[in-house]
Amino acid sequence: MSKDHRRLLRDMFDAAVAAALPAVCVPPHLPGPPKGCAIVVGAGKAAAAMASAVEAHWPGPLEGLVVTRYGHGAPTSRIEVVEAAHPVPDAAGRAAASRILKKVQGLGPEDLVLCLISGGGSSLLALPAAGVSLEEKQQVNKALLRSGAAISEMNCVRKHLSAIKGGRLARAAQPAQVVSLIISDVPGDDLSVIASGPTVPDPTTREDALAVLRKYRIDAPPAVLTHLQNPACETPKPGDPVFQNVTNILVATPQESLDAAARVAKAAGFTPLILGNAIEGEAREAAIVHAGIARQIAGFGQPAEPPVAIISGGETTVTVRGRGRGGRNAEFLLSLAIALDGLAGVSALAGDTDGIDGSEDNAGAIITPDTLARAAKAGVDVKAHFADNDAYTAFEKLGDLIVTGPTRTNVNDFRAILVPARV
Repeated sequence: MSKDHRRLLRDMFDAAVAAALPAVCVPPHLPGPPKGCAIVVGAGKAAAAMASAVEAHWPGPLEGLVVTRYGHGAPTSRIEVVEAAHPVPDAAGRAAASRILKKVQGLGPEDLVLCLISGGGSSLLALPAAGVSLEEKQQVNKALLRSGAAISEMNCVRKHLSAIKGGRLARAAQPAQVVSLIISDVPGDDLSVIASGPTVPDPTTREDALAVLRKYRIDAPPAVLTHLQNPACETPKPGDPVFQNVTNILVATPQESLDAAARVAKAAGFTPLILGNAIEGEAREAAIVHAGIARQIAGFGQPAEPPVAIISGGETTVTVRGRGRGGRNAEFLLSLAIALDGLAGVSALAGDTDGIDGSEDNAGAIITPDTLARAAKAGVDVKAHFADNDAYTAFEKLGDLIVTGPTRTNVNDFRAILVPARV
């Protein structure tokens, strides 16, 4: 792969991230100041940067508290920023969620609660329901993360084990006006799934949550099962009057970021082919499908004549069976490299737009046409790393990790495959 292609892949990724930066997407959607007080609360990987954007453009007094992932903070002066653990919740997240819930209680109809919601908020708003301990919730969360469950399934369970998610924050804030500015990181931009929808009606049920635990054979603690079997744990549903004064606004979406990357590819002479912004399933299997499309383009000029930039987004999953290191984007790329088997000229990048691939320190990685050859020369057994869910280590040895640090936004995963012109 030429350095130009490596640079182009990175430019496309950077454009996708830039399109969703809070400084860009938050200000146009800010409501006007209320007659009463303005309280800002929020959670997610972008929460601190969103709070900073609010402060920079808010014309009147305000106060508040947001919680973000460790290392994802941003400078603020009026809105307090707390950092907590993700993807497995911790005591800091529990304390912050409790304080947020108290901040929105006791308000009147002329007051405004401005909620800043982004991906990761589900783990960060860690306030277990009565009768469920933080440790029990952590146990369930860890098992779900390793199971291969889709984000919508995980958040269904999380909502029903929470005292603040699944619309309960909106219920606590009534009769105040509630405006939620939301950055989507989920397939289909389902508002009830993003951060487990703290201000959104929940269409799922406790029976759905129990079905998820059964489906993935999660050995949940007795207290969790007892809670989910109690009708009192049910979340507020669509049509519930608690949402009468609630407005939920999407301010950034995965599709907008894919479109931004597509414009960069087109300017470089590549025809953009966006496969979708909501691709789910096992990362290794999604890679095989992407490889098949790349081969069809390279060999037959279908469904588009190269040069083509194949672009996709969404949130794949990894069913962890090995003991290695590696998020879903690194796993996708290692599977893609094996499936492409050095296909002439084809290169690819996959990365999480929040800058963190799973729980590692990289956003993602890059593969080149000679990835497998370089690995063999360096003594890196690619298939052994792949079998052990150890894609991070493989790419680290090859020097192909992408490390951006926290981007302070999150519109899910970004994938791009460059297929050069046919010779």
